[in-house]
Amino acid sequence: MYTHLQQEILELRDLVLKMATRVKDALGMTIDAFSKMDANLAQEIIAGDDRINELEVRIDKTCLKLLALEAPVAKDLRFIIGCMRASIDLERMGDETANVAQATIVLSLKPILPFYSRLETMGQRSKTMLEKAIEAFFAPDPDLALNVCKMDCNVNELYSKIIKEIIEYMYNETPAIERSVYCINIARRFERISDLATNIAESAVFISRGINIKHYCQFDNRS
Repeated sequence: MYTHLQQEILELRDLVLKMATRVKDALGMTIDAFSKMDANLAQEIIAGDDRINELEVRIDKTCLKLLALEAPVAKDLRFIIGCMRASIDLERMGDETANVAQATIVLSLKPILPFYSRLETMGQRSKTMLEKAIEAFFAPDPDLALNVCKMDCNVNELYSKIIKEIIEYMYNETPAIERSVYCINIARRFERISDLATNIAESAVFISRGINIKHYCQFDNRS
């Protein structure tokens, strides 16, 4: 038999999972829209961001109600706090995907540049991080969460290389400066998504072990 609190937590879990799935799908669509320069798909992504925002509001209200009325403790308390944190990160990811989609609409009207494929690779790596972060959060699996943290370093390295490549290209191809600036913005958005996925992974560790690893990816084995 579930207690009332346990039932409420299950419902909260379903809400966060629904939000996470929508963000993951939106990111996948964004990468697809960019790779195909599909302005119609990009516009669909932008229009769908409102549904992600609505879920964040619902999750926030649910968490505040549980904290105020149910007096959760221990892992239940950590899960509720983790859900509040994750919903904020997911909402920001939704915003970032919409920003990439907006840039895609502009770029779809212009000739492609030689580094688009590298940007797509960066987007795919960010998506993989998000998928694994979601898995780690709902398990919860602190070891998988730490792997997500390590993956962020690889995305950061790729980001630095892409930015350097774009800047060098701008020096030699001045007619492409505007498009290049949009590409720098897209790279920054994908890098930010990987950072937000790392935040969710950190929340997974917090839920499982009660340890705050925010801003670093090592922790001891205390439970």
